[in-house]
Amino acid sequence: MRHLPAISLLALSVGLAQAEPVQLQDSTVLGQQQSDPTAPTLAEKRAELARIPGGATLVDAETYKSGRSSTLQDALGLAPGVFVQPRFGAEEARLSIRGSGLQRTFHQRGILLLQDGVPINLADGSGDFQAIEPLALEHIEVLRGANAWRYGAANLGGAINFVTPNGHTAAPVDLRFEGGSFGYRRLFGALAEDFGAWDAYLSVSDSAQDGFREHAEQANQRYFANLGGRLNERLATRFYLTHVETDSELPGNLSKAQLRDDPEQAAAGSLSGDNKRDFGLNRIGNLTSLELGNGHRLELASYYSEKALWHPIFQVLDVNSEDYGLRLTHKWANAEGWRWQAGVEAAQGRNWDSRYRNVDGHAGRKLNELHQTARNLNLFSELEVPLAERWALLGGLTWLHQQREVDDRLQCNAFVSAFCLAQDESFAKTYQGRVARLGLRHELSDGLQLFANLSQSFEPPTFSELSGGAIVSENQAQQADTLELGLRLNREHLALDLALYRSQIRDELIGYSDPNNPTSVVTTNAERTVHQGVELGAEWRLAQFVLRGQYLLNDFRFDDDPAYGDNRIAGVPSQFLKGEALWQQGGWYTGPTFEWVPVHYAADHAESLYADGYAIWGLKGGYRPSEGLGFFIEGRNLADKTYVATTGVVADAHGEDAALFLPGDGRGLYAGLEWRL
Repeated sequence: MRHLPAISLLALSVGLAQAEPVQLQDSTVLGQQQSDPTAPTLAEKRAELARIPGGATLVDAETYKSGRSSTLQDALGLAPGVFVQPRFGAEEARLSIRGSGLQRTFHQRGILLLQDGVPINLADGSGDFQAIEPLALEHIEVLRGANAWRYGAANLGGAINFVTPNGHTAAPVDLRFEGGSFGYRRLFGALAEDFGAWDAYLSVSDSAQDGFREHAEQANQRYFANLGGRLNERLATRFYLTHVETDSELPGNLSKAQLRDDPEQAAAGSLSGDNKRDFGLNRIGNLTSLELGNGHRLELASYYSEKALWHPIFQVLDVNSEDYGLRLTHKWANAEGWRWQAGVEAAQGRNWDSRYRNVDGHAGRKLNELHQTARNLNLFSELEVPLAERWALLGGLTWLHQQREVDDRLQCNAFVSAFCLAQDESFAKTYQGRVARLGLRHELSDGLQLFANLSQSFEPPTFSELSGGAIVSENQAQQADTLELGLRLNREHLALDLALYRSQIRDELIGYSDPNNPTSVVTTNAERTVHQGVELGAEWRLAQFVLRGQYLLNDFRFDDDPAYGDNRIAGVPSQFLKGEALWQQGGWYTGPTFEWVPVHYAADHAESLYADGYAIWGLKGGYRPSEGLGFFIEGRNLADKTYVATTGVVADAHGEDAALFLPGDGRGLYAGLEWRL
C-alpha cells in the first residue's frame, strides 16, 4: 500500500472544499498496477506452479506462523513430499525429498536451496539451513525432483525457494515475540515501505534456546533486506542483503539404552570435545528482469557470499568459503499457451579447510589444510507446447559440466588426528552429464489436473563426499531415471496434491559410518538402488473447520547389492504422517496437531538395528488478525513421549546397540505475541 503524508491529505481536502462546483460527465476509469517480475504475488506464483506437470507446492507462510516458527520443520512439516526432522530441536536437520541426501543429518545436499530465486547453496551443492529465518518469509516454493528445472536444478531432490516479503505486500510494521520451554526465545521485527515504483523490506531477528538436551544451546542473529522495483516499464531489479551469525552446541547421538535412561543427556564425546557448529554468513544477491516485447523476457540472478565456519567435532574444522555465480534465463510465452525458457548458469566456490586437533573444543596441533575449488557451468532449456484443448506437453534438456579440485597443502590424512598419516589427498575431477525431461499435463473440469513426467537427474558429489582419501575421491556422479504420475485438485472446500514416483538410480552416493566411531563418515557409490513412493498433501475445509496434512510412503532400497541385497536404505521411515485440525473463525483458531511414524526403521543398511515408530500430539490456539495485536499458545508432545526423531546411519551395527539415535524434544509449551500495522 502506498502511504500519502497527512499534510498532503489535509491540503487536498481544503482545496476541494474551496473549489467551485464543476459538473462532470459520468465516466469509468480502469487502472492496473504493472506487475513487478522481481516480486510476484502469491496468486501469480500459484498460477505459475499449476502449469508444472509434476510435484510443485506453494507453502503460504501464514499457515505456519499460527504457532512456534523456529525450525524448517515448523515451516515445511506439512509440505507434501518433504521429510524434515531436526537433530535436537534445533535448525540442523535431516532434510530429504524423494530420498535425496538420505545419510546427511547436517549441511544438506541433494536439494537446491534458494532465496528469492537466487541460490544460497555453496557451489559444490551443499547448503546450510541456518541461513533461513522462517518468520522473514512470505511463501515457500517446493519443487520436487525435475520440476525444479526452471532454476537450473538437475538433482534428485529438486529445489526449495524461500521467498521474502516485499514493500508492496508486507505489513509496514511487524513485531513478534516467541518464548517457551527449554529456554526458547525469539524476537523478530520487520519494516516495509512502498515508495510507488520502488519498495523496501527489512527484518531483524534474535533467537536463542537452552535446548531439551544438555549441551544443546543455540543463538542466532539474522538480518535480511531487499530493495527493488521498476527502473522503467521494461526493466526491474531487486537487491538482497543477508547477514547471519549462528552458534550451535551439538549434543551428539545416543544409544537406545542411553535414550531410554535419560533422553536429555549429551554424548560423552560431545561434552569432552565441546562440539559446536558456529558460522557467520554475508551474502548479496540480485534479480534483474528485462522485458524485450512480444512475450520475451531476460532474467539475471547473481550472488556473492562469504562464510566462516568454526566446527569443533572429532577435529576442529576452521573453514572459510567464498562463492559467487549467476544464472541468465530467457523466457517467452504467448496467448496460445506456448512457453519457453532456457538459460545458462555459472558458479564458483572456494573453501579454505583447515583442520586441527580438538583439545577440549579448542584448536590444537594443525592436522591438515585443504584448498577446495568447485566450478559449475550448466545449460538448461524447457518448452511447453499446447497439444489440444486442456492438454499440454513439456520437454526439457540440460547439460552440466562441473569440476571439483582439492589441493592438499599438508598431505596428511584428513581424518587421522593422533599423528600425520602421510597421504596426498589432492585431486581434480570433472563431471559432465546430459539429462532430459518429458511431461504431460491435462486440465479436467472443476479444478482437477492430471500430470505425468519422465525425467533424468545428475548429481556430482559435494566435497563432503570426496574428502578423506584417494578411494573416496573416486566417487562418481549420482544419476537417475524417474517416472512420476499424479494429480492436483483445487476446489472450494478441498485441495489435494498427489504424486507417485519411481526412480531407478545408478551410483547413488551412500553414506555410512563405523558404529564404534560415528563421527567418521564414509561415502561410496551404490551401483543400483530404487527410490519409489507416494507424496500426498491435503487440505479439507468444512464450515469453520480445516484439516491439513501430508502423508509420505518411502520405499528406498538397494537393488541386488553384493553386501545388502534388496535391503531398505537406512535412515528414513517408510511411512510418515503429520497434520493439524483447526477450528477457525474471524481470526481465532484452535485445535490439535499430530505426527505419526507407524513403523520402525533401520539405522544400518544391514537392517540389524532399528529406531521405533512413535506418535506424538499437541494443541495450539490463538488469534491472528491481519492488523493489530495477535497471540498464540502451543503445546507440543503433550504426552511427553520419549522417541527417536531421526538417526545416524552405519553400514552394519551387527545387531548391537550403538550411539546412532537423536531424541525428539519432550513436552513443551510455547507462546507468542505479534503486532502488525
